[in-house]
Amino acid sequence: MARTRGLLAVATAAIAVAATAVFAMQADAAVPGAPSGMTTVFSDDFTGAAGSGLNTANWLYDIGTSYPGGAGNWGTGEVETMTNSTANVYQDGGGNLVIKPIRDASGHWTSGRVETQRTDFAAPAGGKLRMEARIQQPNVSGAAAAGYWPAFWALGAAARPAAATNWPSIGEWDIMEDINGRSSVFSTLHCGTASGGPCNETTGLGSGEHACSGCQTAFHTYAVEYDRSVSPEQLRFYLDGANYFTLNSSQLDATTWNNATHHGMFMILNVAMGGGFPAAFGGGPTSSTASGVPMLVDYVAVYQSSGGSTTTPPTTTPPTGGSSRDAYSQIQAESFDASAGVQAETCSEGGQDVGFIANGDWMQYNNVDFGTGGVKDFVARVASGAGSGVSGLVEVRLDSRSNTPIGSFALGSTGGWQTWTSIPGNVSGVSGKHTVYLTFTSGQPSDFVNVNWIQFRK
Repeated sequence: MARTRGLLAVATAAIAVAATAVFAMQADAAVPGAPSGMTTVFSDDFTGAAGSGLNTANWLYDIGTSYPGGAGNWGTGEVETMTNSTANVYQDGGGNLVIKPIRDASGHWTSGRVETQRTDFAAPAGGKLRMEARIQQPNVSGAAAAGYWPAFWALGAAARPAAATNWPSIGEWDIMEDINGRSSVFSTLHCGTASGGPCNETTGLGSGEHACSGCQTAFHTYAVEYDRSVSPEQLRFYLDGANYFTLNSSQLDATTWNNATHHGMFMILNVAMGGGFPAAFGGGPTSSTASGVPMLVDYVAVYQSSGGSTTTPPTTTPPTGGSSRDAYSQIQAESFDASAGVQAETCSEGGQDVGFIANGDWMQYNNVDFGTGGVKDFVARVASGAGSGVSGLVEVRLDSRSNTPIGSFALGSTGGWQTWTSIPGNVSGVSGKHTVYLTFTSGQPSDFVNVNWIQFRK
């Protein structure tokens, strides 16, 4: 999953950050409770023993200088090698994660980059998602800080199986970046196509440089909130609880926005050294760059609100004739009642799957019974042999193909058209009997997915 980010435009005016002292608190604060109307769906307070590694049930380590099959130097030109060594990534025994870049005697840098195992952090239709971390940036400035690039960010779930060769269409949310010890923060949405396009890549749609006084010497909170309860939808970025940058869905075409947001995400914490972004502000690392100055992470948390308890069909009435389908049993993809643009074919897992699926295609399943509610997500068994940079959204809609999706996920190549994986997607609460549509959206015309079955889960 190559973080292929380019040079960000620089905002020449810096805004003073108020009330810094309020947030220059103790080094170990408890994970805050969920904001009003939201629930905590993931958190880590990093309370392990001094010198211990991370809980690998929650986190995976990125190793080396690229993802297998992904862009070299993590797609950004950075110079370090990422490791899982406790010299670079460890818990300090005081409630913090430490990510420490180190230069060896030959001048080679090592550092750490970790990702959440989960890739399903998503805002359901009509709901919200908030990702938050309390971080002290590396306490280094001036010539000693040249090349330092700490970051807290997230990538679309489809990046993981595709080594992010489908970047930036699957979405990248940069929640906190600082470079060269500038005591500032940058936030950015990357989306659309890899060069130019609606999101001005490789720069992205960003906040510019925002002043962050004391961010090297004390802990501050950084967050993004994706709000699907408002129209237009919004991505809001926060420093110490203050919203300083907002993007509206109306700023982009619907396909680009949906591909970047309407699916699961996974979070990443890392300290890079060098690369295109630091180069835009003087470069580095150099012989004057200090080794061993860490980024400290007190906690990370993910909060979510639902989109409502019941989905009511606004435009059509579901069919009442024929036998019911149980939403909580596997619904074979080839058992559709109607479809467009797809074909059934022999499946390597037995029986048939539905393939040749591209942008605008759909499948319809009548009389799907959700009972009295309680559905929390759906799982689709999918495969993709799509080429580099080709990805799309698998969406679930009720009772009309024009209704807002109740759930979705993004998908890139899984390694082959019969290389199957099960991918979950959050859904809004549903009850009763409905016609279920699977719809498919992509920014490219090529086929991007095969489907074997879907199943809803309570």
